Amino acid sequence: MSSPALYGVIPAAGVGRRMGSDLPKQYLPLAGEPLLSHSLRALLDCPGMQRVVVALHPDDGYADSVAALSDERVVRAAGGAERADSVLAGLEALQQIAYDDDWVLVHDAARPGLARADLARLIAGVGDQPGGGILALPVVDTLKRAGANDLVEATVDRARYWRAQTPQMFRLGALREALRGALAAGVTVTDEASAMEWAGHPVQLVEGSPGNLKVTVAADLALAGFYLASSTQEKQ
Repeated sequence: MSSPALYGVIPAAGVGRRMGSDLPKQYLPLAGEPLLSHSLRALLDCPGMQRVVVALHPDDGYADSVAALSDERVVRAAGGAERADSVLAGLEALQQIAYDDDWVLVHDAARPGLARADLARLIAGVGDQPGGGILALPVVDTLKRAGANDLVEATVDRARYWRAQTPQMFRLGALREALRGALAAGVTVTDEASAMEWAGHPVQLVEGSPGNLKVTVAADLALAGFYLASSTQEKQ
């Protein structure tokens, strides 16, 4: 039997209200290209990547202007109201061309700074285990638990806490069923790992990098640009 193949899914159907922009955040310009272009290219440049499904809003009017979406390995799908709906739509599109045991890397459209070394470390860290894994960063700040009126209730031991990033890497069939089950049960799914955890699958933490930040508010765009420029200089 041949080794499992590698595929990607990028949920890009959101409108990015927290950015305070009329332009969906995945299309905001960074270093001359939309955020989506940087995130998509990071997956397409991964050795062995077969296809990447990009889940877009049904009324998306910007995608045709993104050159990276014209790559022959890119498949478009109609996204849903929430991230989990869009990821599930991407997985269902992959069902037509991939096997349940194949690996899927789900990556945020607004994480333009994914480094090749981090992606390679994730794939190596997940290896051939039955569950999967995610890039993440250990929490370094002191954590406070808030009580009533935002008064500190307790200081939380940060030693076992990590901040989840993407890509998140799981088997196609297992992730599809976990998402379907969690959504049907009314479980809040904030990322793919939360669905897999709910379904009882082990999830490996693989240390990522600060440069792989998610652009969520306007201030993040400048910071992402700094990391991207630093990465470009290192490659030269």
